[in-house]
Amino acid sequence: MKPSPELLGRLEERFGRAVIAYVDADGYPMSVATEFKVDRGRGVVVLDAVAGDAQPPHNERVNIVFSHIRPQPGVGYDERRYVSLWGALQPADGRLEFTPEQVQRWDEQEMSFFEYSERGVPQAHRYLEQVSAETGREVRPKLAFGWLFLRATRLPFLTATIVPVLLGIAVAGWTDGFNWWVALLTVIGGACIHLGLNVANDVFDTASGADAANVNPTQFSGGSRVVHYGLMSLRTITLLSAGFYAAGIAIGVVLAATRGWDLLWLGVAGVLLSLFYTAPPLRLVHRGLGEVVVALGFGPIMTLGAYFVQAQEYDLEPLLASLPVGILIALVLYVNEVPDRPADEAAGKRTLPVRLSKGTIVNAYAAAVGLAFAMIVVFALVGWIVRPALIAVLAAPLAVPVYRALKEFYDQPYALMPAMARNIQLHLATGVLLILGYVVAIVADAV
Repeated sequence: MKPSPELLGRLEERFGRAVIAYVDADGYPMSVATEFKVDRGRGVVVLDAVAGDAQPPHNERVNIVFSHIRPQPGVGYDERRYVSLWGALQPADGRLEFTPEQVQRWDEQEMSFFEYSERGVPQAHRYLEQVSAETGREVRPKLAFGWLFLRATRLPFLTATIVPVLLGIAVAGWTDGFNWWVALLTVIGGACIHLGLNVANDVFDTASGADAANVNPTQFSGGSRVVHYGLMSLRTITLLSAGFYAAGIAIGVVLAATRGWDLLWLGVAGVLLSLFYTAPPLRLVHRGLGEVVVALGFGPIMTLGAYFVQAQEYDLEPLLASLPVGILIALVLYVNEVPDRPADEAAGKRTLPVRLSKGTIVNAYAAAVGLAFAMIVVFALVGWIVRPALIAVLAAPLAVPVYRALKEFYDQPYALMPAMARNIQLHLATGVLLILGYVVAIVADAV
């Protein structure tokens, strides 16, 4: 694609020098910097003659690069931009005239560096395929096993499982006491199902095209992208997901056999919800039901299951205690879906942020947070959960910056990232404080 007259006309305003890159007569890459002017009427770049022996070739294809960055002490750089032109050089009155035939450019103010990198992934794959063909061996990106496992499984998100499981154990400790080995097995089993779900999401998002369509992934949204980047094959992560599910189901069967078969139906519901969250034919998240599934799975199902394997019966108290936790973990998904809107819509993934307007999404977030903390206050004051659980309302202020960021940075994925992190902290802090409330009640009762 040839550069537009407007692009050429702005070169002098935005860049101080040009760098001529070429291959010399001996086959070595060379680059030299020089001053330049733009002849807008003729659509050519006029470069000052290059001093010394390193002379670029005439009448041959060369690359002219214009670039700019601004250092920010203690921070890094901003105002990053470049224009890269290809064409032939011609001598003219002691100078060099360059007629551009092709252009590649990037401006950080128009497109973030992260999006620019994501848009280059298909080109990177083509390059690696070409290198593989030329060398006769497969060349692909690699990552150390530990980091690859961490990325593929999204291990840090296990807090979504650990919080409701420990809450169920804490409620059982208050009402019936608890068994340590059962508690450990419950945590491991729940974690396995969660990791299976995480990896399965990548399997089905890859198959549906959602990952390929997403050019604005963040630290908290967009999946692990290990298949999209070529770090793992689709077959490998499918087997990994199946392995986690198999381990989690096996632990669930052991717990049901030793603690009571009434646990089985709850476990089956949890596995089916996690699997059909993105799996066809249901694809619940594609139908705008993702938040409901997450709220149920990482709220009542896990908390009631953890309570049952301790108390060997179901009760109303762990269900009520789990509701605020379920709402807040659903809000983590809810906010994380905001940056994925364009890609999700392109892939037919009709999440709530795809279906609803910005104002509705922002107001619904505030209403859901208010409901979660109102539940804690009401349930504790009327005695449906322990009174010390009231300390969980101390986490409520964490929702304020998330709400403000949604209003201000709704269409800016990377500016929204700090709020996404704070939203995860809101869920974690609330859950930990609820658990602490039960620990305080247990200790006070014992004393």
